[in-house]
Amino acid sequence: MEFIDYYKLLELDKSASKADIKKAYRRLARKYHPDLNPNDKEAQARFQQINEAHEVLSDPEKRKKYDEYGKDWQHADQFEEAKRQRASSGGFGGGFGGGGQSYSYSGNFDDDTFSDFFEQMFGGRARAEGAHRGRHFKGQDFNAELQLRLSEVYESRKHTLTVNGKNIRLTIPAGVENGQTIKIKGHGGPGTQGGPKGDLYITFNILNDTSFRREKENLYSTEEISLSTAALGGEIRVKTFNGEVKLNVKPGTQNGSKVKLKGKGFPKYKKEGQFGDLYITYKVKVPEHLTEKQKELFQELKKTGI
Repeated sequence: MEFIDYYKLLELDKSASKADIKKAYRRLARKYHPDLNPNDKEAQARFQQINEAHEVLSDPEKRKKYDEYGKDWQHADQFEEAKRQRASSGGFGGGFGGGGQSYSYSGNFDDDTFSDFFEQMFGGRARAEGAHRGRHFKGQDFNAELQLRLSEVYESRKHTLTVNGKNIRLTIPAGVENGQTIKIKGHGGPGTQGGPKGDLYITFNILNDTSFRREKENLYSTEEISLSTAALGGEIRVKTFNGEVKLNVKPGTQNGSKVKLKGKGFPKYKKEGQFGDLYITYKVKVPEHLTEKQKELFQELKKTGI
């Protein structure tokens, strides 16, 4: 197995903070995203490696194992457990040794070499205990980020993701939120010793391409109305997320007052047919560039105390 330096891949050094890792991942993921490089297999392979590097280095526990064991980090738990068992039955006696033997570990074994080393180091006891316990290890979990527009998550839609060279077609439920992470079971790395596959975790980056402000399933907007409509009332047409509706403005409506349109908000996540509400704030427009006639009318109104 070819060793890939995750730090080098993300153009970072080992002292990089979690924020540095996230920033580097987002920058490089955008650069090599398959949507921006549709016919570039090299860019697609690089994108998969970047996802893999981020998945490991963004997780403190996985990062610790990677820093210690390199590309064999996924075997860290097995290795540590075996060391503990060996120590409890007589110890290593100065390094990786026992019974007059000594061993060294470079941190750069492939899976086959690791198994040979493990067997040589711990002998028949490890084989017997492993067989007795029937150890199966789950595969590596993968992390990916999917960027969508707000208008794309108003309805459930099918999307195709490329993860480790494989296309995964899935339906993104309507109402998914910015920053939300969902798990796709069984789409991670292969298990070891017959263990189950890992899972795929997708985090959503939702870009608002609308004039609405969203807070979970509720939407907010501002509607400008004329001074005369505010004073006398009247019917106006307002925009909702999926079209226009008629709305009656009450006489004497004040600037900044709000109305609620029930059920005209955003879909509730995984609740079919349920929606939040739309809150509209009125902004009364003060007329400018009055004609002489309009000025006279306002003067008359002024005399009445309005």
